[in-house]
Amino acid sequence: MKSSLMGFGMISIIVFFSMSSCDELTTPKPRGYYRIALPTKEYTVYQSPCNFQFDVPNYTKLEMVKNDSLSDSCWFNLVYPKLNAKLYCTYSPIHDNFDLLVRDAYVFASKHEVRASALKRTQINYPDKDIYGILYDIEGDAASQLQFFLSDSTNHFFRGSLYFYNPPNPDSIAPVLAFIREDVMRITQSMEWSK
Repeated sequence: MKSSLMGFGMISIIVFFSMSSCDELTTPKPRGYYRIALPTKEYTVYQSPCNFQFDVPNYTKLEMVKNDSLSDSCWFNLVYPKLNAKLYCTYSPIHDNFDLLVRDAYVFASKHEVRASALKRTQINYPDKDIYGILYDIEGDAASQLQFFLSDSTNHFFRGSLYFYNPPNPDSIAPVLAFIREDVMRITQSMEWSK
């Protein structure tokens, strides 16, 4: 009996001291992310065989995509290998289908609203170059955080959508998204239609 009381006393002392030091041991540490080394901004003019040109970041790879069903369209991707991202680009000449192309661009962007916390639209207007469009910033857990289209509304239509190849965590991709958004703005500003 004496040994069981002594055992109970020892257990009580251990529990008391372990509970009193619990506050120091179980304080959660803030979550951190790896530092991402972003490349230096450098661009080269890309002269497309499809009636346009624009500045392409030197740290991307251009992938042409063959599409036999739409022979007069151009499909290509700008791949960011070190940033685990890809900008899907499509050029289509307009053949009395401008309204349909704009509606499709809006539908593609709005499909991400289900998972998004916000969808912001920014007008793109370069009247001296006959370039107009909309940039969609899609915030939250959406699969695509950035989409845009450019057009002269009579002959040319260009659309792009950005995807990351990792889970869409807005906090961890924020610096990369801001970096690529600058590239997209450079594309919109440097775009020129061929005559």
